[in-house]
Amino acid sequence: MERRAYDVFSKVNGDVSIRLIPGHFATRHSHVNYCVDMTGIKSDLHSAKAAAKLFCDCFCSTPIDTVITLDRMKMVGAFLAHYLSHSQLNKGQNIGVISPEIQNDKLLLRDNFLPYVKDKNVLLLTASATTGKDANSVVEGINYYGGTPVGVATVFGGDFECPVPVVKLFGADAVTDYTSYQAFACPLCKSGIKVDAVVNSYGYSKII
Repeated sequence: MERRAYDVFSKVNGDVSIRLIPGHFATRHSHVNYCVDMTGIKSDLHSAKAAAKLFCDCFCSTPIDTVITLDRMKMVGAFLAHYLSHSQLNKGQNIGVISPEIQNDKLLLRDNFLPYVKDKNVLLLTASATTGKDANSVVEGINYYGGTPVGVATVFGGDFECPVPVVKLFGADAVTDYTSYQAFACPLCKSGIKVDAVVNSYGYSKII
């Protein structure tokens, strides 16, 4: 399967790239025809810093107290907090970076994390937001816990409605024929094409 993989680079910074694998993949919310591998951005120092800088450039005029990271994006979140704390609006701000739990598709904040959200301006940072279901659920959760959601930053994102600004480093247009379907409506399944792998934030597991 990896033989089919190819890289797509950011037009703004060549240190930021995603790896695409065409096929038939099952995610938690949908079936897709590409696996979007962001291991490099999540795990490599230079890529993580470069991605964080791109996000900072988009949110440097937004007041931010806390960055909530999902999908193993905490290293990017730490660099983003660092860059934001040196921006004009957030200069000198001690910006928190937390990775709270998601249970039953809902944001769950333990008592120790509540001070980072209640009465705070909160940015959501995630690797992927294709359907917008998780992003909107976390935005709703931030409101529930007394915070103010100010934006969603995602490496790869589809087109979806959200009550706060959404910044994507790569949109669905980066993959010209990228499609996402609900499992029951997946044309690949209906055509008898087997699922290549199950995909989540940790990567993919081949189905043999």
